[in-house]
Amino acid sequence: MQLALLARLLSVGRAVLAALRGRLGALCWSLAPLPLPLPGWRDSGPRSQREQEWDDTAPTPTSVNYHFTRQCNYKCGFCFHTAKTSFVLPLEEAKRGLAMLKEAGMEKINFSGGEPFIQDRGEFVGKLVQFCKQELELPSVSIVSNGSLVRKQWFEKYGEYLDILAISCDSFDEDVNILIGRRQGKKNHVENLHKLRQWCREYAVAFKINSVINRFNVEEDMNEQIKALNPVRWKVFQCLLIEGENSGEDALREAEKFVISDEDFDRFLDRHKDVSCLVPESNQKMRDSYLILDEYMRFLNCRNGRKEPSKSILDVGVEAAIKFSGFDEKMFLRRGGKYVWSKADMKLDW
Repeated sequence: MQLALLARLLSVGRAVLAALRGRLGALCWSLAPLPLPLPGWRDSGPRSQREQEWDDTAPTPTSVNYHFTRQCNYKCGFCFHTAKTSFVLPLEEAKRGLAMLKEAGMEKINFSGGEPFIQDRGEFVGKLVQFCKQELELPSVSIVSNGSLVRKQWFEKYGEYLDILAISCDSFDEDVNILIGRRQGKKNHVENLHKLRQWCREYAVAFKINSVINRFNVEEDMNEQIKALNPVRWKVFQCLLIEGENSGEDALREAEKFVISDEDFDRFLDRHKDVSCLVPESNQKMRDSYLILDEYMRFLNCRNGRKEPSKSILDVGVEAAIKFSGFDEKMFLRRGGKYVWSKADMKLDW
């Protein structure tokens, strides 16, 4: 009993030291809107329930999605990670958090937003990509982008460190893209998609497409276009509502008009069942099977239909924060979250 108590005290001591270190680091962010303690740490249930959650074995952060910025140059009506802040961690603090995740078991990092290439014209995400591949030696480093701000010079500088570039494309009809909000100025989203596909070939980066199926594109037939582009994966999502992000009184988007039924989603999937790279993800599969870090490096728990933040891993460490992430490791594996994700292992004809 005494040994157990001592172990418990040591564990609490480590957590306190980690929190103090994070707070000292945070003092250097003089302009950062990062209150201490971090917002979102809610006493949402009886103490006994929370203690039980604390004692559960923490999942391994094998694959992490780091939404380091919420800013975006597009205005997609169904976006569920909206521009509620303009905060971005200092580069060295972001690197410190990524190193902590690697030590905790991370094998794949996916940089997302917002739009990742909006920060320092892509230099910020480029430096993170290089750090994760060159110094952390992660098997897989990927980016999800709308593609509008990606330049060929970026591939020349950072392409060798990137395993997968996923471009969001919801329609091959530009009028539909305009309705959705996936457009800026006169740039043609579909034409740009084909240009990015060619750059990925030239610089040996695996090319992936992400599509959100919603009321405006659910009847579209994309078979021919997807087969011609030949991505390594075509991730097809069902439009998802998250309260406070794209639904509800305090949301920046009103995505209700984009929502489709499960039956509509199934019909779309059936229409594209012969596309070999198709990876479907319904709302049920999506909600709890992703480890999402926000701009403060807090895990976001979506189990209750909202994004409830943990404390930052920079304050309390990965193990303590991830226990409040709501992450369903079994669902992650069932949806095919673990796959051949390093370009070194892909047998592709570049």
